[in-house]
Amino acid sequence: MKLFRMFGRNIRDAFKSVGRNFSLSIASISCISITLIVVGLSLLISYNVNNFTETIKKDVTIVVFLSQDTTEEELGTIKDEIEKFDNIASIVVKTKEEAKKEMMLESEIFEATMNTWPEEDNPLRDSYLIKVDDIEKINETVELIKKIEKVEVVDYGEGMVEQLIDAFKLVQRITLVIVIILIVVTIFLIVNTIKLTIFSRKREISIMRLVGASNLSIKIPFVIEGMLIGTLGSIIPIVVTIYGYVAFYDKFNGQVFSPLFKLVAPEPFIYIVSAIVLVIGIIVGMFGSGRAVRKYLKV
Repeated sequence: MKLFRMFGRNIRDAFKSVGRNFSLSIASISCISITLIVVGLSLLISYNVNNFTETIKKDVTIVVFLSQDTTEEELGTIKDEIEKFDNIASIVVKTKEEAKKEMMLESEIFEATMNTWPEEDNPLRDSYLIKVDDIEKINETVELIKKIEKVEVVDYGEGMVEQLIDAFKLVQRITLVIVIILIVVTIFLIVNTIKLTIFSRKREISIMRLVGASNLSIKIPFVIEGMLIGTLGSIIPIVVTIYGYVAFYDKFNGQVFSPLFKLVAPEPFIYIVSAIVLVIGIIVGMFGSGRAVRKYLKV
C-alpha cells in the first residue's frame, strides 16, 4: 500500500514539475514530437517498401508451355508431378482453348482470325502458370520443371528476375539502415534535450541531497517526469501517423503509381506504428532523465 502511495506521489510531483518548468518541458516535448514524427514517417515508408517488394516477389510467375501433342490426361499427370516439388506455391492450368478465348477478348483482330480456327487445328499450346514460395530458389525449380517430359518452354524472365531479387535486397537493407539511423539520431537528440532540462535544475537536486533525500527518491520523480514528457511528445506524432496515413491511403486509393504498388491497409498497421512511436518516446524519455540526473547524484 505504501508503495502505491509513493508511486502516486511521484506521479503527482512529476506533473507539478512539468508545470513549474513549463518552458523547458515544452522544449523537450517539441524536440521529441519533431523527431518522433520523422521516425514514424520512416517506419511507414520502410514497411510499405518492404510490402512492395514482397508483393512483386509473389507476383513472379513461371509460364510452362507443353508440346503440341500433349493429351488431356498427360496435362493432369504433369500438373501432379510439378505439385510434388518443394517450392511450388500454386499452379494453374491454362488449356489452349482457354488461351484462345482470352486472346479473342483482347482484340477484335484476334477474334476475327481465331474464329476461323477449327478446334483440332488450334496452334496454341497448353500451359501452366506457376508461383513459387521462395523466389530465390526459382532457378532450381525451373531446372526441375525443364526435365519433365512434354515440357518444351519454361519462361520466368530469367536474368531480369535475378536482378530484381538483388534490387529488392538492396532496397530492404537501405530502408532498414535509414530507420535505424533515424532512431539513433532521435534518441541522441531527445536524451540531450532532457539533459539540458535536468542541468537547469541541478540546484534543486543539490538541495534535495542536502536535506537527506536518498538517490532513489530523487531519481524516481525525474524518471517519471521523463516518461510523462515522452508520452506527451508522442501524442502529435501518433496523430500525424494515424490521420496522415489514412488520408494518404484514401487519396491514392491504396496504391502508388500502379496497382502493383499497393499500400498496406491502415488497420491495424497504423496502430502498430503508433505503439512503436509511443514506446520509443516513453523509453527514451525515461532513459534520458535517468541518465541525466544520475550525473548529479554522484558524491
